[in-house]
Amino acid sequence: MRILSGIRPTGKVHVGHFVGVFENWLKLQDEGNDTFYFIADWHALTTHYEDTSELKEFTFDLVKTLIAVGLDKSTLFVQSAVKEHAELMLLFSMITPLSWLERVPTYKEMRQQITNRDLSNAGFLMYPVLQAADILIYKADGVPVGEDQVYHVELTREIARRFNYLFKKEVFPEPKELLSKVPKLLGTDGRKMSKSYGNTIPLITTEAELSKMVMPMVTDTNRKRRSDPGNPEVCPVWDYHKAFGTADNPEEAQWVVEGCTQAKIGCIDCKKLLLKNMVQKLQPIWDRYNSITDAQVKEVMEEGNEKARKVAQETMNEVRDAVKIMY
Repeated sequence: MRILSGIRPTGKVHVGHFVGVFENWLKLQDEGNDTFYFIADWHALTTHYEDTSELKEFTFDLVKTLIAVGLDKSTLFVQSAVKEHAELMLLFSMITPLSWLERVPTYKEMRQQITNRDLSNAGFLMYPVLQAADILIYKADGVPVGEDQVYHVELTREIARRFNYLFKKEVFPEPKELLSKVPKLLGTDGRKMSKSYGNTIPLITTEAELSKMVMPMVTDTNRKRRSDPGNPEVCPVWDYHKAFGTADNPEEAQWVVEGCTQAKIGCIDCKKLLLKNMVQKLQPIWDRYNSITDAQVKEVMEEGNEKARKVAQETMNEVRDAVKIMY
């Protein structure tokens, strides 16, 4: 089964990316699928075109992070290194009705929610078409996405069907979305984890820095004193426990739940256990990240770009033949 997914290089990745994206990517890779994961630098420009000063740095660092996480058994590549994505997007734009794009839920939501950026550019409206090209050019069978991206995969299937029908050739399969249930991690202040809020926990850090971010985290607001009983299910820290193994350890889970609900432990005690488990899970990633050289990152990128380019070129030969484009 061929799997395709990507991530935008708009900043340093945080633990929410690891729990919500990378662990699922690892699972799909280790199950023996043919996994293609790419750095979506063109997609980053749809919302961050005003300042590209760190785009190369973020792209390079993201590849390095994916290697450190253990995804080097997959094909890792950079979107802009495979120009065929742009060619296929152009052809798809000729057959995609404007109304299909204007009804995309995330297009409307992001226009309303992101007020500090100009999203009136054509590229932002067209990004679902580019996303369809990203997926279909590799003839992906499955696309791991969050619930907010399901409609994009549905639109990709519509574009694939329309292309196959119009040009009377079954070039593209219809990919399926692959949803997974993952804990939703809030930021350290209890709000949505976002770089703009300054409440993220970087994936690549140190134990000392991690401690500075974990220990002051917002907890159940009803626990104003140590003697007040709490409720783990409304505490953001408990979601981190679920993500980093505590909830899977019966003894530790019981210690946290009973300690919180019966006021046997304080929030500091709870966070110390979380810190221990986070370090245990993340330290191997930090160690590997710090040992990876720039030359190794470049080698992985070049190999991945070349492999992706070869697959994309083969697909585009079929596409041009179907459309009756001479060159």
